[in-house]
Order: sequence, then C-alpha cells, then structure tokens
Amino acid sequence: MRALNHASALPLYAQLADQILGQIRTGDLPVGEKIPSEHELASMFKIGRPTVRQATEVLIRRGYLMRRRGSGTYVADRSKHIGLFSLGGTLESFSEQGYALETKLIQKAKLVIQDVNEDNPLSGRPAFKVIRLGSVEKEPVLLETFWFDADVFEGFDQLDLEGRSLSEVVLSHYRMEVTSAEQRFSVAKLDGKEAKLLSVTPGAPILHVGRLLHFRSAAHAAFVEMECRSDRFTFSQSISSEGPLIVGARAAKS
Repeated sequence: MRALNHASALPLYAQLADQILGQIRTGDLPVGEKIPSEHELASMFKIGRPTVRQATEVLIRRGYLMRRRGSGTYVADRSKHIGLFSLGGTLESFSEQGYALETKLIQKAKLVIQDVNEDNPLSGRPAFKVIRLGSVEKEPVLLETFWFDADVFEGFDQLDLEGRSLSEVVLSHYRMEVTSAEQRFSVAKLDGKEAKLLSVTPGAPILHVGRLLHFRSAAHAAFVEMECRSDRFTFSQSISSEGPLIVGARAAKS
C-alpha cells in the first residue's frame, strides 16, 4: 500500500478505506482474508487507531469487510450485498450473474437547473447532472441520469467520477450514506440521442425507473432516472424488511 497524503483534501480515513477497497477489488485481499489489525495499520500508515477504525467501519457498513469478535476483521463475501446507491448496485447485480458491465461517462457532472417536472423532485433548483452508459459485451443495456442537490453536494463537479461508484464518492467526500429510497417503474419510448446511445429503434418501448434517494442528513437529495433494455436483460427487485432494496439483472430469454 502507498503512503497516505496528509495534505490532501480527502480525509485520511477515506484514503485508507480506498486503498483497502482497491486491494479487495484486485484480489490482493480475497474473500475470507484477514486484514492487518488496527495497530498494524496505524503503525504502517503513521496514523491514529481511531482513524483506522473509521476506515474499516466505512467498509463494514458498505459490506466489504466483516468483524469477527475476538478474531479480527476479514474480507466479506458481497455476493448477497448489493448497494442501494446508483452504479455500485447496478454493477454488482450484473457481476453476480456473470456479466461484466462496462460504464462510460456520457456527461460529466454539470450544474444545471432542470425545467420544472413533477416526475423529478430536483427540477427547478440547482443540481449537478451526470449521465452514464452501461454496456455488456460492447452492447449498451443501461442509461442512467443522476441529479445531485447542489446545496448538499457542493463541489461535486470538481470530483473525478470516471469508473467510480457514486455511493463511494458520496461516502468518501461528504460522509453521507443513503438511508432509504422511493422507486417507481414505467414504460417509456426513447427517441433522438437516448435511443441512439442505447442502440434501440426510436419509439420502441423501454423500461424506465425513477429513484429518489434520501440521506440521514438530507432528504430527497439525489434523483436517478434509468432507461433499461429489457430485451437483453430482465431486471428484478426484492424488498425486505430486514435489509436494503436489492436490484438484480439476468439475461432475457430470446
């Protein structure tokens, strides 16, 4: 692991969490592996144990790590843990079914005031708008448009979002986590640029999902609209009183 940057605007605990997460994703820390103790990590990075504990707690809450009483902290099996917030959940739902979802940033975070639209709770006020396209085997299957309340996520347009989970960006930079969400489904017909991006015939029906996200310190602070190609994949949702909303995807039968 590389040294932490004490001059960075990113908190030390977030830098450490990112490094541990990077090793998990590359397989250097496989599922079931015990990570170094708080004392070892504190000594390794020359930081206090409370900072280390803060970093590991972040990853435990996100489902990447698990703590075993009297034994230590281990890399968790996230096969049944799908993030609620944006592309993190989508990426993993595809991965669980053996599909690699590649994402491309169509529009970087841009401050806008969307025309008033009752379907979009953030319309009519300043928000950062981001658009991403997801593809499987070079074929586009998912188009997502995000709006982040500019009053809550100040400076969002200055962050590097390429290839990152937006939930992790929000957690690292704003120390905020989604606590609940409202979701609605409908059938939409795309034309123009959106139809071209998803490689569908203009006017063809497509699954539309709208998701309003609530945070502990800010209700309805982010809104997501998803256009999903259900000819390629079947998208499903499970809701449990004991856990978060889970969104899944599997190949559609031809």
